[in-house]
Amino acid sequence: LMNESGLPYTIVHPGGLLNEPGNERELCLGVDDKIPGTSNNSVPREDVANVMIAALEDDSYRGRSFDLVSKPVGEGVRTKDYGKLLKSLDGKNCDYSLGEIA
Repeated sequence: LMNESGLPYTIVHPGGLLNEPGNERELCLGVDDKIPGTSNNSVPREDVANVMIAALEDDSYRGRSFDLVSKPVGEGVRTKDYGKLLKSLDGKNCDYSLGEIA
């Protein structure tokens, strides 16, 4: 429905939300629950908000859907470039279709 509406959208599917400070971790994007680079499945709420702000400010986020998690503090390089983060998806989006219904 969202694709067919013609309205701009970005769907951010975060992992488990953490009540911990943001801007301290490397963020990882993936699609359909496959997120390369980490086995962690959580992300600070502040980092989710930062990605959503980036989606409002950067047109390349329009029409995109992805999963978002973070590496543990101290593992990896802290994410600062949200445009580069999105490019890590290589154009892939989550598939929210229901597939064939029996």
